[in-house]
Amino acid sequence: MVDFEILSDFTEYMKLFLEENSKLNLISKNDEKVLFEKHIYDSLAIKLFFEKYDIKNCELLDIGCGGGFPSVPVAMEFPTIKVCGIDSIQKKINSINRIKESLELNNLTTVCGRVENLKDKKFEIITSRAVADLSKISGYALPLLKKDGYFVAYKSKKALKELDEAKTVLKKYKAQVKDIINYTLPLEEVYERNLIIIGF
Repeated sequence: MVDFEILSDFTEYMKLFLEENSKLNLISKNDEKVLFEKHIYDSLAIKLFFEKYDIKNCELLDIGCGGGFPSVPVAMEFPTIKVCGIDSIQKKINSINRIKESLELNNLTTVCGRVENLKDKKFEIITSRAVADLSKISGYALPLLKKDGYFVAYKSKKALKELDEAKTVLKKYKAQVKDIINYTLPLEEVYERNLIIIGF
């Protein structure tokens, strides 16, 4: 069920996001009607991982942050986590920055660029949602992951197929799947989702 207390916390953000979406087409018009259920709720599913692995303070990199999912909802819901969103499209980064300033999200930073150019820093947590298949995105994420860190990939019910295809990349970096956390989105249609937890 949707937590309506959380929903009220995100009212201002949803208003700001829809204003940005009207100019930039960050999500489809159909998805605007289910913005909370399909995008914000999905972004916040990482709470299942944080609770299970007792994660409270960390630096998190969101690869391909796009319209701000999951980076903005995560930064809003978890103020002790330092979130860095990276995307190669400047207009998307500008949009996130406008929302960030309006909501005064001091724990959120953004980078406009390609993730393979981030070489000087490693992160405890790396996330990716709706960017690329697991094989490709793992190749970007794992070189930036700290030794005891976790790469959390948001995936659909096709997760197991993607995992099978990603075996070679995981082996290359000596990484393995630590956990798969299943959940469903609060929509009339059944939307099965998975958090694939990868580490060394």
